[in-house]
Amino acid sequence: MNSNADQNAADTIIETFMQRTQGSGEWDARAKNSLPGGDTRASSYYTPYPAYMVRGEGCYLYDLDENRYIDFLNNYTSLIHGHAHPATVSAIQEQAARGTVLGSAAEVTVEHAEMLCSRVPSLESVRYCNSGTEATHLAMRAARAFTGKDIIVKMDGGYHGSHDYVQVNVKPDTAEDGLPRRRLTTRGVPAAVMEGMQVVPFNDLDALEDLLRAYSGEVAAIILEPVLGSGGGVEPQPGYLRGVRQLADTYDVLLIFDEILTFRLDVGGIQSAVGVTPDLTSVAKFIGGGLPLGAFGGRQEIMAPFDPTHPQTIPHNGTFNGNNVTMAAGVATMKEYGAEEVAGINELGQRLKDGSNRAFKVAGIRARAAGLGSIIPIHWSEGEIRTARDAVAVQEAARNLPKLLHMEMMNRGIFSAPRGQFTISTPMTAREIDTAVSVMAQSLEMVKPYMVEHTPHLLRD
Repeated sequence: MNSNADQNAADTIIETFMQRTQGSGEWDARAKNSLPGGDTRASSYYTPYPAYMVRGEGCYLYDLDENRYIDFLNNYTSLIHGHAHPATVSAIQEQAARGTVLGSAAEVTVEHAEMLCSRVPSLESVRYCNSGTEATHLAMRAARAFTGKDIIVKMDGGYHGSHDYVQVNVKPDTAEDGLPRRRLTTRGVPAAVMEGMQVVPFNDLDALEDLLRAYSGEVAAIILEPVLGSGGGVEPQPGYLRGVRQLADTYDVLLIFDEILTFRLDVGGIQSAVGVTPDLTSVAKFIGGGLPLGAFGGRQEIMAPFDPTHPQTIPHNGTFNGNNVTMAAGVATMKEYGAEEVAGINELGQRLKDGSNRAFKVAGIRARAAGLGSIIPIHWSEGEIRTARDAVAVQEAARNLPKLLHMEMMNRGIFSAPRGQFTISTPMTAREIDTAVSVMAQSLEMVKPYMVEHTPHLLRD
């Protein structure tokens, strides 16, 4: 293969994308005049520019140039029923006609809260906010208030939104050895937040116990995603979550599950599936039916201070907290996401995982589709991935390959997360899954010239 083949393959993929999405390119140039980078969320960005989506129907999306895509992004897992789900749309329309937000308590908020508390084992009481970021922030505040302690332990590579306290070790340092050192992930965050945070690797009970012992009497809570999301789609080792629960009890600290990503994996979240109940839980994503909504809750005694009549009340406000139209959308959406629907999309997730792994094998590529249920990440390695550092290291070693594969699959009508994550929605059938597997196989052949030159370690002999 000539030395230019790898560059030709990359150029062809990008040029094809730009030819297909000329309208998006024009809007991207315009957007950069008023929006830094052309958009308002970093996760939506990819080079040379993002396709501008203009409408969605079920599990399909259409861009400005009328290209159609099967949507495996689902707004980063928040659209459990895909786009324009009839029951959700009807609920939004009916509530909007009565008022979007009425500035007072509402029956629909009570109905939504009762539904959440009946499903999630840890939720005896719940409060609402408008994002997952707020939900984790307030869960951490609740833990600190209840225990009178300041330190929160998070996982290296764990993502809990964009508030200051969790901008610590969001991305692992793959150059360091041993236990992760605490560090701020972004500029603009005061160094003082480091005083209230400690970090350990995911799936490492020994490191967690050593830290809890070293800071005995100072730790308020442990917060973790039961499955690391943006930290590489890392699954918990057998017994790990139960071990964390036991350590929290032993050292008298609270356990917070960030189930914003994993709530979709079971009717009651992953805590229900594995039988491990935390003290507090944060949820978001699909509970708002495609509209902004977050929630946090837990044991009654921990949540009690959010009652305005409590003698040591914790003030908690938000102009749009529990707004009527979002709650109506959320109720309608959750009513149609029960055990049958969970099992259906989890089964399709397994079909996608199995098919993708066959495609990797046939193509002679050392990679694998992983994940649980309806969320399938790609790991650019056949080795064991135990920590976020493991996952990020193999992603970095793959260089531009994940981005090229993402773009080539877009050229062939598959829309997914640029980091290599695929999410299933209820309108999907085996047909959409098999189409995605076929496109994966074709796209792998397209990127092989790049791999020969830049990532030969991923090619079997």
